[in-house]
Amino acid sequence: MKQEIDLRSDTVTRPTPGMRAAMQEARVGDDVYEEDPSINALQDKLAQMFGLEAGLFCPSGTMSNQIGIKALTQAQDEVICYEGAHIYKYEGGGLFFISGVSVQLLPGNRGRLEASQIDRYIQPDNVHYPRTRVVALENTVNRAGGAVYSLADIAPIAALCQERGLKMHLDGARIFNALQATGEAATEYGAHFDTISVCLSKGLGCPVGSVLLGRAETIRYAKRIRKALGGGMRQAGFLAAAGLYALAHHIERLAEDHRRARIIGEDLAACAFVEEILPVETNIVISGWPPRSFSKVGAILP
Repeated sequence: MKQEIDLRSDTVTRPTPGMRAAMQEARVGDDVYEEDPSINALQDKLAQMFGLEAGLFCPSGTMSNQIGIKALTQAQDEVICYEGAHIYKYEGGGLFFISGVSVQLLPGNRGRLEASQIDRYIQPDNVHYPRTRVVALENTVNRAGGAVYSLADIAPIAALCQERGLKMHLDGARIFNALQATGEAATEYGAHFDTISVCLSKGLGCPVGSVLLGRAETIRYAKRIRKALGGGMRQAGFLAAAGLYALAHHIERLAEDHRRARIIGEDLAACAFVEEILPVETNIVISGWPPRSFSKVGAILP
């Protein structure tokens, strides 16, 4: 009996029986009053995992990204990011609408920026220009086929930002895919980034949710922003319980996703009608089909 598998995106997953059971049994409270034990546990666990002080549960990765940028900027500031970054391409113009910031878009090596490249585009202190304030990275890079930043790639960028007085935000929509690919420790990320958005509803298979991580003071301010955006939910611990289950049971399973994506990539590369295929590092496969427009196969849509 044939089974159809939806490969459009890693957002079309369904909760496993174990995750459903964890959600059913979740302890809940009023999260706006900071009284939901499941949400508090998820926020604390992720903050500890990534070496930062606090976390804030949000309904979506778009919201946690936009809150993170808003918390680090003022109107008339500028954000430097990859020209295909999710925060710019797929978040409804939120950088302009919510934060009132300009964006400096840079080409990347399969979406990955380098410190020397960023350095050239930091604005001088001149009233004619916006103030460069934040460098935003994405790991893995969606539009570049799931390309991975290693910590060795990130460290020089972080050093430049510290030297030039800039903040750093990480769109970690697929950060656990990156960690699974590199074998690196999540705890080291807190030394490099001011805010990190960790999505739970992609590779980890949760139905809803993302957590913004940062220093305690930043997260206190971020909570005000979340409230204004309508992201302050009440008994949302049922959703947080799915995240706690995923962190305990689903991270290692990402290696299987990566293995299967490589098989799809190899099979596509053997097809005569496929003109180009990007290297498959994680769970995203992007191939070029006639008439030379990229078709997307696998877990790759925003």
